[in-house]
Amino acid sequence: MEPLILSKAQVRKIILQAAGLARRAQFGTGMEAVYRLIDHLGFVQLDTNYVVERAHHHVMAARVPDYEHKWLDELSADGRIFEYFSSDAGYIPTHDFRFSLTVKDAFAAQRKPLTNAESNLMKQVLDRVQREGPLMVGDFDDDRLEASSGWWDWRPAKVALERLYLDGQLMITRTKGFKKVYDLPMNLIPPETDLTVPGAEEYARYVIRRTLGALGVSYVKEMAWRARHVKGNLIKMELEKMVAEGEIRVVVVEGLKSAPLYMLADQNKEIELSGEAFILSPFDILNVFRHRLRDFFDFDYQIECFVPAPKRKYGYFSLPVLVGDTFVARMDAKADRKQKLLIVHNLHFEEIELSDAMIEEIVDTLKAFIQFNQCRDIIFKKSNQAVYMNAINQCFC
Repeated sequence: MEPLILSKAQVRKIILQAAGLARRAQFGTGMEAVYRLIDHLGFVQLDTNYVVERAHHHVMAARVPDYEHKWLDELSADGRIFEYFSSDAGYIPTHDFRFSLTVKDAFAAQRKPLTNAESNLMKQVLDRVQREGPLMVGDFDDDRLEASSGWWDWRPAKVALERLYLDGQLMITRTKGFKKVYDLPMNLIPPETDLTVPGAEEYARYVIRRTLGALGVSYVKEMAWRARHVKGNLIKMELEKMVAEGEIRVVVVEGLKSAPLYMLADQNKEIELSGEAFILSPFDILNVFRHRLRDFFDFDYQIECFVPAPKRKYGYFSLPVLVGDTFVARMDAKADRKQKLLIVHNLHFEEIELSDAMIEEIVDTLKAFIQFNQCRDIIFKKSNQAVYMNAINQCFC
């Protein structure tokens, strides 16, 4: 079958619909919309950064207008989603649980050999959870022999808990304060859950379908990132088979010289965007692959919390602002929860002319973002566009 030729504008629409950003409430409203979104994306990344509301809540609130923070906990308690680590830590629909077993087996097999002391500690920790029920790191004595050398210098009990979690012998839930609680899988996963370990080819196809479903159009490297636990060229081999079988199409984007691109053959290509504005998390599925933003949106983005302060251009935690299919700004913001104030340290606009309608959309999404962060007011400290900022400020006077 000949490659499908698409314009960049067509590809942007496909990507945005796949990400759930073609229009607000694309998946509806209420807790069921949250589940439908997670089920569609297959994986929603968690992050601990609390400068503004955490990334997993941010992803939901951007797409589900009436989102409530408690819904993720309720879906977890109902056994409909679970937390696990693959490429990152995130929420996964429970009907995909069997595919996490491949990752768990890989973690156990690829780990360097454990010492007798490490093995014994893991057994002791698992035995305590079996006997006492769900436990947190604080429930174990401080067994560190030397002073901590830094953030990732975990004490032995914490290391044991994390190894048991990655191996699949323990699972994680969260407290309201976002602390991990370790429990046995049998207490968290519905008894009817399929526990059949998929074969390597089946797992590779699962990753390919899930990646294309969430990204719309994808390079092989995004699939390989999600399938880091499949060795060799299995992703490429299965991808070629799926193209030959007609399930997947090769895509050529007009004006873009790149590695081959792929799309599900039944992907809807007749997509209309609402033109609404979205303030997005740096860890949103739309933003995690910087090369895609450059290739398809002409947007060069980097989260700068990992960049030394003197080298930051836009701010510590700048949030991309999308209107329609165009990234129009980056907003470095912090929620002062005591003062109920959203502080915008920098609202940097791209070199794009904004219409009055686009400004109105930005204002509307700013108002929603203030409430989402449990604030009452907003203050802007810096911007590169006085005219746009004056127009926005007038809406908050």
